[in-house]
Amino acid sequence: MRVEILNFLKKTGSYVSGEELAQKLGLTRQAFWKHIQDLRGLGYEISAVPHLGYRLIKIPDRLYPWELAYRLNTKFVAKKTLYYKNVASTMDIAWELAKKGFPEGTLVCAESQRRGRGRLGRVWLSPYLKGLYFSIILRPKISPFKIGLISLLSSIGIVEGIKRDFDLPLSIKWPNDILAKERKLAGILMELDAEQDRINFVIVGIGLNVNTSKKEIPPEATSLYLLLNKRIDRVKVFKNILEEIERTYLSFQEEGENFIISNWRRLSYLYGGRVKVILPNREIVEGRVLDIDQDGALLLRKDEGIVERILSGDVEKIV
Repeated sequence: MRVEILNFLKKTGSYVSGEELAQKLGLTRQAFWKHIQDLRGLGYEISAVPHLGYRLIKIPDRLYPWELAYRLNTKFVAKKTLYYKNVASTMDIAWELAKKGFPEGTLVCAESQRRGRGRLGRVWLSPYLKGLYFSIILRPKISPFKIGLISLLSSIGIVEGIKRDFDLPLSIKWPNDILAKERKLAGILMELDAEQDRINFVIVGIGLNVNTSKKEIPPEATSLYLLLNKRIDRVKVFKNILEEIERTYLSFQEEGENFIISNWRRLSYLYGGRVKVILPNREIVEGRVLDIDQDGALLLRKDEGIVERILSGDVEKIV
């Protein structure tokens, strides 16, 4: 009921008679007052003036599920959301939920993580109330060999979501990073449960530095706050990203791999550039990036003219 009260105050934008609103919602004045107190306890600033009523003054900087759901334009992403103040990792929770059969689009988000992680066992720093740390359950009907495309479409969604409100020079660094001015702004981690010919589910984990200060992130990273020199509305950015991830996911299902490839070319940090790749076996390969293929693998032309297909590795741009 408190969400209904909150949404009514948002829509009105001015003072509302508490007695009238209580009657409209079928509440006693005492029950209505308790809900107002509960909202204040959650960080909402609500003014109460005799003969005028109640007015919502300020919304707290929290990723509450009802805040994400308010006017969120998605078909399935974040229709089920689990919210935590602090967890070890949203990936772990989302994995257990997926194993239990939670639906595609289920979202797990947290205000901080104690053991946030990236690729290859790296740590993702997740300071409290500063970034977006979340995982989404997806159940794509594609071959496990094409799983790299899910990371790429998620990258596209993140970039487009941020660009809705901010004119920033963002690019995608294969396979899973979002860069701004050649510094890491966001990262993606994927974990999947699959059989030989089908994917049961994939967990897409995303960390985005939003209002993070320089001392709270590694020297090679950046944040929206540092780029724009102002505090950012995390909920608004979050909703934009969720909508764009769903849009790219559905477009991929309708249009196929070429949708991902064309958008990757448009946004890629590496496309056409010379790179050095450290492969999982620690072998180093150098060459020029030609493209990605239908499975999302990186196509690299080595100096001797041979085209090598890179499935995973750490990439460093040389020229």
